[in-house]
This record gives sequence, structure tokens and C-alpha cells, in this order.
Amino acid sequence: MAVERTLAILKPDCVKKNLAGEVLSRIEKAGFKVLAMKIVRLTKETAGGFYAVHRERPFFGELTTFMSSGKCVPIALEKENAVADFRKLIGATDPKDADPGTVRRDLASSKGENIVHGSDSPENGRIEIGFFFSDKELIENM
Repeated sequence: MAVERTLAILKPDCVKKNLAGEVLSRIEKAGFKVLAMKIVRLTKETAGGFYAVHRERPFFGELTTFMSSGKCVPIALEKENAVADFRKLIGATDPKDADPGTVRRDLASSKGENIVHGSDSPENGRIEIGFFFSDKELIENM
């Protein structure tokens, strides 16, 4: 397996519920290396740019409104098999469908407010990390 990078975003519901530390702890315990992290407040336009792939979907407006409703914490992560392992850690988009012990099953309240974003492929991980972080901001372990 190759070392991959993936993007996590602790969404506004996660930050508002003071769960960022809990989720970050789970990420680190699962063996992910944090390369970069910051707190941001997305505008509706910026959220729309990030989620442009969903522009034609019926939930796009609701998604961009939610993602711009409060602070978010984007985190660049690295690990062997990072994308698949992170998606397993966070669970299915709808917490009702997520496996027991996953972030979303344990902490999320609904499909729309599901605590955390995770990249869906290594290619999208690179693109999404680039949306929030410059190469200079990615601090690799030596």
C-alpha cells in the first residue's frame, strides 16, 4: 500500500458541539499524521467552489448554507491507505447507516449535519488539500 493524503473537514456542527478535540483524537489514534490544520469560516461562495462537483444535486444549496454557517477545521492527513481508512473511521454519510464505533454513528445527528468531510479518492484528496493549504503549509514529519 502507498502512503496517501486525504482531507478531513470538521464541519460547523462538530465545532459548535465542541467535538473537534474528540474527532482529532480519534484521527490520531487511528494512525493518521496531521500535515496541516487551520480554523476557517467559509462563505457560501467558497463552500460552493469546494463542493462544485455537487452543484447540480438537489442538496447543494442546503450543503453550502450549512458549510458557511460557522467555523470549520480543514485538516490535511497522511497515512498508508489514507482515503479508505479515513472513510472507514468516519462511517457512512448518514449516521443511521454508519457502523458502530465510527465518528458519524457516535457523534453526528443527521445525514446533513454529519460532523466531518472526507475525500473520496486519492486524486480528490490532493485537489481538496490544495483548496485549503499551500505546499508551504504542509509540514511533513522528518
